[in-house]
This record gives sequence, C-alpha cells and structure tokens, in this order.
Amino acid sequence: MNIEELEAAIAHLPPSDLARFSQWFEEFMAEQWDKKIESDILAGRLDTAGKRADEDFEAGRCTPL
Repeated sequence: MNIEELEAAIAHLPPSDLARFSQWFEEFMAEQWDKKIESDILAGRLDTAGKRADEDFEAGRCTPL
C-alpha cells in the first residue's frame, strides 16, 4: 500500500474507526519520538544541549515555570 492509498483508506473510515485510528496513531508517534530521543541520548547527540542547560541553571539564567 502506498501513501495515497493509505490516505484514501483513512479518509473513508467511519467516525468511530477514525477516532480509534487517531488514538492509535498518536500513541504510535509518541513511542517513535521516545525511541528517537533515547537513541539520541545514548549516542551522545544531546550532551552539548544538556551541558548548556545545566550551566544556564547553575548560573541562574532559568525562569521557573
């Protein structure tokens, strides 16, 4: 199935199935994001940003949420 066929199939889903699909896809994408972040952390790709954030916090350059 290609993207166009998938889009057409989704567009024709009844509302209840579309809601189920939407919920599943949102959870799927969140899981993919988590895996990507974990991979980036393990590979050290976020080390510089983390170090900079720590330095900013220690220097008082952070605003409480």
